[in-house]
Amino acid sequence: MRKLMLIALLAAAAILGQQAATAQQGTKSQSKVLTRAEFDDLLTKSDQLLLIDVRRPDEVTHIGGFPVYLSVQIGDLEKELAWIPKDRLIVTVSNQAHRGAAAADILTKNGFKVAGTIGAETYEKAGGTLTKIVPPPPTANAGAQNKPAQ
Repeated sequence: MRKLMLIALLAAAAILGQQAATAQQGTKSQSKVLTRAEFDDLLTKSDQLLLIDVRRPDEVTHIGGFPVYLSVQIGDLEKELAWIPKDRLIVTVSNQAHRGAAAADILTKNGFKVAGTIGAETYEKAGGTLTKIVPPPPTANAGAQNKPAQ
C-alpha cells in the first residue's frame, strides 16, 4: 500500500511540474534581455536612464547591484507606478532577468519607455562589475530602543 501511495505522489508531482513548465512557456515575456555590452552602453547615458531593481533587499545585499537604482519589489510595482518617472528610459533588474522581464512587461503595458531587463548575476558572469552593498552595523542603542518600557 505504501509503494502505491509513493508512486501516486511521484506521478502527481511529475504532472504538476509539467503543467507549471507549460504555463510558464505560455507567458513568455515581450521584454528584451540586454547583453552586458548593451547595458554598459545604456549606463553611459545615466542622465536619461532609470534602473528599477525588483529584487528583495537581502538579494541586493548578498549578490550586489548597481550604484544607483530605484528599489521596488515586483509584487509592489503596480501600486507604485505613480512614483516612477515616465521621462526616463527604464531598465529592470533582477538576478537572472526573469522577474525583471515580468516587471518590464508591467511597465510597458502602463506606458513607460522600457529598454529591457538584465540579471545582476548574469551581468557579473559576463564580466560586469556589481556594487557590493554593505549594510551599516547595528548601533549600540538599537537593542535598547526595541525593549518595552518598564
